[in-house]
This record gives sequence, C-alpha cells and structure tokens, in this order.
Amino acid sequence: MENENLKFELQKSHLVSKLRRERCCQLVRKPGLKRGRKRGLKFSISNFQLSIFTVVLFSISAFSLSILAQSPTQTPSPQPSPTPPPQDVDVIRTETDLTNLLFTVTDKNKRYVTTLQQNDIRVLEDGVPQTLFAFQRETDRPLAIAFLIDVSISEERTLPDEKAAARTFIEKVIRSEKDQAAIIPFEGYAHVEQPLTRDVLGIYRALEATEVAFGGYSGSAPPLTGILSGPGTIGPPREGSTAIWDAIAVSCRYVLGRSATQRRRAIILLTDGDDTSSRVSQDAAIEQAIQSETVIYAIGIGDKSYGGVHKDALKDVSEKTGGRAFFPKKNTDLVAAFQEIEQELRSQYLLAYSSTNKERDGRFRAMRIEVTNPQLAKDKLKLRYRPGYFAKKDGG
Repeated sequence: MENENLKFELQKSHLVSKLRRERCCQLVRKPGLKRGRKRGLKFSISNFQLSIFTVVLFSISAFSLSILAQSPTQTPSPQPSPTPPPQDVDVIRTETDLTNLLFTVTDKNKRYVTTLQQNDIRVLEDGVPQTLFAFQRETDRPLAIAFLIDVSISEERTLPDEKAAARTFIEKVIRSEKDQAAIIPFEGYAHVEQPLTRDVLGIYRALEATEVAFGGYSGSAPPLTGILSGPGTIGPPREGSTAIWDAIAVSCRYVLGRSATQRRRAIILLTDGDDTSSRVSQDAAIEQAIQSETVIYAIGIGDKSYGGVHKDALKDVSEKTGGRAFFPKKNTDLVAAFQEIEQELRSQYLLAYSSTNKERDGRFRAMRIEVTNPQLAKDKLKLRYRPGYFAKKDGG
C-alpha cells in the first residue's frame, strides 16, 4: 500500500511540473500581452492548476479506497477477558465444619516468632494427628474487641488510669475502616454502653462516660440479661457486688458471639479478679468464650485496701481461652500491658483443619500443637492457644 501511494505522489509531481513548463512556454511565445491580460491569464492558470490538483487527488483517493477494499479485512484479535479476582477463601466463613485455631509463638526471650511454616508443626485432636486445611499469618483480619471494665467500688482509684491506657490502645489498634470495639462496664450486671462499632468517636465517648458505681450503676445502658435466676439457682446480684464470670458469659454470647464470624474476637478484661456475685461458674464462662472463639486478655489491677488482685482466677480464665494475664504495678506497666496485647494481635497465626472425628455430640475436643522442626524444638518455643473446642451437636 505504501508503494502505491509513493507511485501516485511521483505521478502527481511530474504532471504538475509538466503543466507549469507548458504554460511558461505559452507566455514566452506571446510577449505582447498587456498587464490586465497577464492577470487574467495568471488567474486562469491558477484555476486550471486547482482543477488538475482536484482531479489527481480524487483519483488517488478513489484508487486508495479500491486497494483497501480489496485488502483482506484484519479482524482484531480478541482480547483475553480479565482474570476474575480470586474468590474469598476465608475458611471461617465458607467452611462451617472446619476447626479454626489462632495461636502465637514466642522464643525463650519472649520475643514473637513470625517466621513459622506449616511443616514446622503438627496438630493433634484428642491425640489424633489432623491434616491442615489452611495455615497463615493472621495480621489483617478485622478485630472485634470488647472492653469489659470493672466499675465496682474497689476500682475507684485505678479506673482513671485504666481508661487512659484503654484510649491509647484504641487509638493505636482499632482501624475504623474494618475493626470494631464495644465498651461494657460491669458490676453486678454488665451494661453495653457501646455495642460493637467502627465509630471510634462513639467508643471514646462511652469510655469517657464510664464511672465507678457509687450507690448503684450510673450509666445509661440497662443490664444485659440472659442469665436465669429462680428456685435452686443463685439469686440476682445485690447492689455493689461484682459478677465477672456473668459479664464474660453474656458478653461472649450476646455481643461478640453475634459479630461476623470472620473477625478475631477478644475480650480485654480490666478487673481485680474478685468475683462476689456471679450466677454462672468460672468454668461456664470459659466454656462460653471457647464456643464463641473469644480470647480473653485479663489485666489484673486493683486497690490493696480492697484485697488486691486475685491472680489465679485471672490467669486461669485467660490461659484457657488462649490469652494472657497481666498484673501491672504502676501506670507504665499498665501501658506496657496494652502494648503487649497489641503486638500479640498482630503476631498471630491461624490454622484450620477438618476433624477426623465426625461425631456431632457436643463433647469437648482437646487440641495440641507440637513443633516438629528439630531445630525449632531446640529453641524451646512457647505456643499459646486455646486448649480445645466443643463439637457441634445435632439439632443445636
């Protein structure tokens, strides 16, 4: 096609040059023409040249179109359709029969280990090895955190520091575009002053409004019910008492248990650990936390004049749900405790497996993670996770 165009351009140039030579010769042969006659002749030549140009260009265009019409039409090659994004393989949301387990790993210097691989460990359920369906670093999954804050009179002197440390934690950890938090003060009853929300300002307001219950609870939220009292059971809490295990149980069932299943659920429990009026047992509260896949981080803080801190109970409820207990002695220790919780939440692993035990009997299944990498086994790593779960029950 390019050769044809070049050929016609040369022909056109040759034709124009020939016309100019002929007209120049005509002018030379007629020297007696007057000025006006020359103008008319010049105008005629211009019109004649314009006509010739028009004819030539028209011919070239027509010929070009005929060449294009004869050329085979090139159909554009079909573009590959865009590859669809990979489907969300969130095992907790899509595989309801999978068992999910969050865990953290620390070395002998209490530093978090974040380089563990799937083939470094194995998982046993009731002593039987399990095949892992998924293994991944768990750093970006949305959080659902409930702050359970003891507002009984024994917390009068420590509550301001607790609130300040909790606010700093919220500022650093809660991502308003994806994480949620709830504020639940408790004494004899738990009160949901702020349900789970991504509204950080709402969380701050509820936290700042939390005050010690002098002569009765002073907040605006009603008691969180759900624990029955009647013949043969412990009576309702009396005013001024503290029901820690009740608060954990109802918060796990009615607040955290109803959050989206793909969230990491945690309770940050701020209390001295002195339970005086719970209607459910400590073991029942732990069971409820395990069923809702909630990890409990206890911060034992209290006033020596009210008996100090009951460490054993707080250690037990934390460790049996896969969490930790902290016992700060001064304000800097309290801030450090929240920093440790923050780091742990960002350093977790998630594994999932389908149990070889298919019985749906509601029984407790004990889980154990073992380090199989010989080199890592020498490092005496410490793995922290909840000790088991309750199997689903037919009809439940």
